[in-house]
Amino acid sequence: MLAAILFDLDGTIVNTDPIHYQAWQEMLLRYSIKIDETFYKSRISGRLNPEIVKDILPHLSPAEGEKFADEKEEMFRQLASHLKPLTGFSELVAWTETHQLKRALVTNAPRLNVEFMLEVLEIKEIFHQVVISEDCVAGKPDPEPYLVALKQLGVIAEQTYALEDSPSGIRAAIAADIRTIGIASTHDPQGLREVGAFMAIPDFNDLQLWTLLNSSIEVVPRK
Repeated sequence: MLAAILFDLDGTIVNTDPIHYQAWQEMLLRYSIKIDETFYKSRISGRLNPEIVKDILPHLSPAEGEKFADEKEEMFRQLASHLKPLTGFSELVAWTETHQLKRALVTNAPRLNVEFMLEVLEIKEIFHQVVISEDCVAGKPDPEPYLVALKQLGVIAEQTYALEDSPSGIRAAIAADIRTIGIASTHDPQGLREVGAFMAIPDFNDLQLWTLLNSSIEVVPRK
């Protein structure tokens, strides 16, 4: 029986990718690096900042890389003051409350961004647990953040669904044995299915999602 839903943040609850893309574009131009959407999706989206900086700006020292990433995230927050959740999110939360399901946020986002977005989106109080990758041994695509969430909620993987928008996030949830629904706000639906999502939907109003959820109150089908 379904007991919990685990939510990613960026690209899942809210489509922040256009703002992150803009911030990365502007920051990388300081080093005469021009990026397009293909570059962003393949080299940046869903990854941790230290990995991104080491990959794209390998000549920076660790301290310089950390400063660069901090400035990029500060720019993001300056640009992101009018964020709104994806369509249907509030209805999904209300449904989980009706059925007394647990909710966790599982994210690779830096702590300041998480606190900022929860405030802007007015959803600070809706999660029973918030798992931030920097508090874990490893971030997504490692399963550790999802394993931590399961432990904190007191549920097992078979009792949960994860909602993820990126290949790295889907790989993390799948590696934790959690059935994962792809949110195709930032990536092609077929690509999300290819990395393990058993369903890919555009937002939380999708009929497939609601059919699945209502049937899952009785039994969550095993893989």
